[in-house]
Amino acid sequence: MKRPAQRRELAAQAVAHHGVSIALACRIFGISETCFRYRPRLAAENDRIADLLVGLTQAHRRWGFGLCFL
Repeated sequence: MKRPAQRRELAAQAVAHHGVSIALACRIFGISETCFRYRPRLAAENDRIADLLVGLTQAHRRWGFGLCFL
């Protein structure tokens, strides 16, 4: 069984290269149309926050991720 992201790629290829409708491609590969159309929204500050969390967890190993997240 392939992961949803892989199935989404296969469905996109079927739509682009074989002229299959989105609805049919989604049914064939077992994903919803919402999954097919989903595009993550990445904020510019996510990388900065991730770097800060990694730095905190390395500096204060006993704190744990939960405390650093707060």
